[in-house]
Amino acid sequence: MGSSGLLTSLIDGILIGVVYGLAAMGLTLIWGVMNVINLSHGTIIAFGMFGVYLIFTTLGLNPYLTLVLVAILGLLLGVAIYFIAIQRVIDAPHLSTLLATFAVNMILLGVGTAVFTTNFRNVDYALGNIQMGQITVLGTRLVAALAAVFVAGALYFFLYKTRPGKYIRAVANNRAAAELMGIPSTQILALSFGIGTMLAAIAGGLIATLFPFTILSGGVYELKSFVIGVLGGLGNPIGSLAGGLILGLLESIIPIVMPNTWVPILEFVLFIIILLIRPTGIFGAKE
Repeated sequence: MGSSGLLTSLIDGILIGVVYGLAAMGLTLIWGVMNVINLSHGTIIAFGMFGVYLIFTTLGLNPYLTLVLVAILGLLLGVAIYFIAIQRVIDAPHLSTLLATFAVNMILLGVGTAVFTTNFRNVDYALGNIQMGQITVLGTRLVAALAAVFVAGALYFFLYKTRPGKYIRAVANNRAAAELMGIPSTQILALSFGIGTMLAAIAGGLIATLFPFTILSGGVYELKSFVIGVLGGLGNPIGSLAGGLILGLLESIIPIVMPNTWVPILEFVLFIIILLIRPTGIFGAKE
């Protein structure tokens, strides 16, 4: 592979890595605020894919504009999941919340499989290529990455510049103290779970513009989200972007030197190494 081919591959890895980071952001936000591992994360990503696909194919709406509707539906779905399945077990042992989100995942996956089957779909939408010398960048990947950066920036602004965002950070730091200060923790936890779900749905919608997918595809991105969460620091949603970039670059470099089948193996080897050496993640706070 020549230098232009290598550079093109690296750019693709960066662009896809940013979208991966957005996919992991919702998972790490929910963990950071309420110490809940959301095992329905992957299926929600898949629902985001199908949300964009259905609106695009039935209404003909631009797939990037459909993300607004997908985001709203994702937020509402997350709030509903919290009140139905999570609220009563939020203070129970961790296994209770794990089982609750697993049950939600199986219900959503069953409904999705019954409605959509496991046939592949794709969002047939192209934006052409951007040529920079001998380097070619797909327009859809560039726009998806820019959209992911925009959403990440909006999340940062929300968490640090708005009152509800500050409430979320307060509840994440010390829920009991936040309640003593008059912060309605139940509503804030529901909002946090809703935002985490919304981020997963948006990421799924962006991924749908890049690759073919089925209702089962979300599981792959859920596993990637766990790896990214460990890289960027569980509980650090902004660090997920950095973790996503690392993973995207690895996925662009590994196939150059060895078969594609080694990619998931090496990703999880990295996952184990980071857990052993620095459990808080590369960008997480030191213990």
